[in-house]
Amino acid sequence: MVEHPDLADNMWVNEAEKSGLTGVDDDGNGYIDDIHGWNCVRECGDVTADAHGTHVAGTISAVNNNGFAVCGIAGGTGNGDGVRLMAIQIFENDEGCYSHQIAEGIRYAADNGAAIANNSWGYSPTAYYNDGEYEQWDSVLKNAIEYFETNAGLDGTMTGGVAIFAAGNESYPEATYPGAYNKYVCVSAMASDYTAAYYTNYGRGVNVCAPGGDAYYGTTLCVSSTS
Repeated sequence: MVEHPDLADNMWVNEAEKSGLTGVDDDGNGYIDDIHGWNCVRECGDVTADAHGTHVAGTISAVNNNGFAVCGIAGGTGNGDGVRLMAIQIFENDEGCYSHQIAEGIRYAADNGAAIANNSWGYSPTAYYNDGEYEQWDSVLKNAIEYFETNAGLDGTMTGGVAIFAAGNESYPEATYPGAYNKYVCVSAMASDYTAAYYTNYGRGVNVCAPGGDAYYGTTLCVSSTS
């Protein structure tokens, strides 16, 4: 992801770590060699996110009009006028993170300049059935997101951060948590014919429907990206 030719110019860069010494916490933020973000799986600055993460990142921030791949909705020209991507990796191969690890990544993002937390992941449809269960059993993650919403933001532009979650991909008639929680923005997927994507969750908990990938009978109908 961080070296993708359509994304590299829009990656967030921790200049102190980039120009500092390998194996040293050059900026004193408690994280070593976190040049483009943090890998929560291996607890290091080596971000290896690819595939789905790169696809989503491309939809958001692929550089525009460069003759390569696609154009992101906030990609700009690649000359500092597009969005900045900070990579918080919570999956690697078949391994994923626990809630407390994801919470650490969200706090990291808030403390290091992120303003919008895009979360294209979620729990299974039966993990939590209501807000009360989520609040009780996943308070570590909930508190971290509240921390992000309070402490993130951009000077002169945003006071506080915004947490956005996917509704889920199980064709379930309710959004999955964390996205279903009443204080988050939850997004379901729309196919290219303006109907619900066949896989998307829908109904209670969903706030917004936005373009997503879809496929019928072997023909791909999708919003292309930098996968």
